[in-house]
Amino acid sequence: MNATHTIPLNNGVVMPSLGLGVFQAKPEVTAAAVEEALRLGYRLIDTAAAYGNEREVGEGIRRSGLARGDVFIETKVWISDFGYDATLHAFEKSAGKLGVEQLDLLLLHQPLTSAFDLTLGAYRALEQLVADGRVRAIGVSNFMPDMLQRLLATASIVPAVNQIEVHPYFQQSELQAVHEKHGIVTQAWSPIGGITSYAGGGKRTFDDPGIRQIGSDVGKSPAQVMLRWHLQRGRTVIPKSIRPERIAENLDVFDFELSAAQLAAIDALDTGVRGGPEPDSITLDTYGREIPEA
Repeated sequence: MNATHTIPLNNGVVMPSLGLGVFQAKPEVTAAAVEEALRLGYRLIDTAAAYGNEREVGEGIRRSGLARGDVFIETKVWISDFGYDATLHAFEKSAGKLGVEQLDLLLLHQPLTSAFDLTLGAYRALEQLVADGRVRAIGVSNFMPDMLQRLLATASIVPAVNQIEVHPYFQQSELQAVHEKHGIVTQAWSPIGGITSYAGGGKRTFDDPGIRQIGSDVGKSPAQVMLRWHLQRGRTVIPKSIRPERIAENLDVFDFELSAAQLAAIDALDTGVRGGPEPDSITLDTYGREIPEA
């Protein structure tokens, strides 16, 4: 990817604007998907301790033959490993599985609002990892405006990224405005609305007549239209696929532009309905799980 396919973070680190996500990718197919994505030109891979496939992500990166500095590796700490000491150890577990000494971006996976003191301790650990040179940039995921404000009240480093659910049917404009105010990059998970396909019986973004019409007008698929919309709105995206043809399709979004009218038409599709779980519902009682050692 060249410079036009990157986005600067608030600490000067530059990250690719489009990467491969591996949420729900089974370990036995993850390494091949990562290797293929890197062969095609992807340079950002997003994973998480809770996905159970960090080891295979590392294997795919090694198989690619690319130098470590040519791949931007992003992972996330699960709530079971929140707290200052536990989060420092969580870094060791993730880095060990990935087979690297330094991570490019490390996020707190959820705000854990039911035990926010642990969240604050975890974030202090991320700040220490930056100071130690073990992590290049840090951030959060699924933090809503009130949780961001509570974090910013004590943080010494403003999060570089907040990875959140964003797609045409759920855009979180208020939260994105908070990001813009503080220089936080919005990274969209489920950027093409995959969650609308399996979240239970609602409208699928892929079937939206407006998106399909735009795709017909520009000669691109609905998925490519949605990814281009994100990129032109200044967001980074991590579409997930394990199918080589889809991995290739999702990268083929840098040779066209949507018009202002087309962007506005997609903006107007927001329903305000979240597809994923409410962040407050993610507690240690309901979602706690042991993250294995490296």
